[in-house]
Amino acid sequence: MKQIESTAVPLPIENIDTDQIIPARFLKTVKKEGLGDKLFYIWRKKPSFVLNNKNYSGEILVTGGNFGCGSSREHAVWALLDYGFRAVVSSSFADIFYNNSLNNGLLPVRVSEKFLKMIFLALKENPKVKITIDLNSQIVLVPGKKMKERFEIDPYKKLCLIKGYDDVDYLLSLKDKIIRFEKKRKRRKG
Repeated sequence: MKQIESTAVPLPIENIDTDQIIPARFLKTVKKEGLGDKLFYIWRKKPSFVLNNKNYSGEILVTGGNFGCGSSREHAVWALLDYGFRAVVSSSFADIFYNNSLNNGLLPVRVSEKFLKMIFLALKENPKVKITIDLNSQIVLVPGKKMKERFEIDPYKKLCLIKGYDDVDYLLSLKDKIIRFEKKRKRRKG
């Protein structure tokens, strides 16, 4: 993933916890597939909930601060990915959720409160407005509104997301270097 250009789903609610993202009763599986149907399960029963609104769709979820708080569960990230989200934009994330996202290929993008409010306003004015998240340059853009802001990400996790690596894939990518290092080390010892 180098860049995501998509419409977005606005969910301007603060402190959304992992049990709201996916209720605990759906955590009995270790399969990542099928969890998208359970995403925001309780809230989706209300016809007015944003995921039931055909005006909003896309690969980006824009949400209020402290997203993913509560208990630690990778299932929350899996449900978001299985539903079709590739990124979540917020002003803040719970630490464990943020790291689970990076480890599972979901891009969590932290923006300022001011920029987040501007995105919500742009989506309210036009549900089809496109948002671009450029991971290489670490910039979120709303080109139609001439809005942009830089975001921070750990360089190692950035590399993994760009290459499509998990931690094991990254180590395997270094296999030749590791073998050369071990050969040199053995020569010095022997």
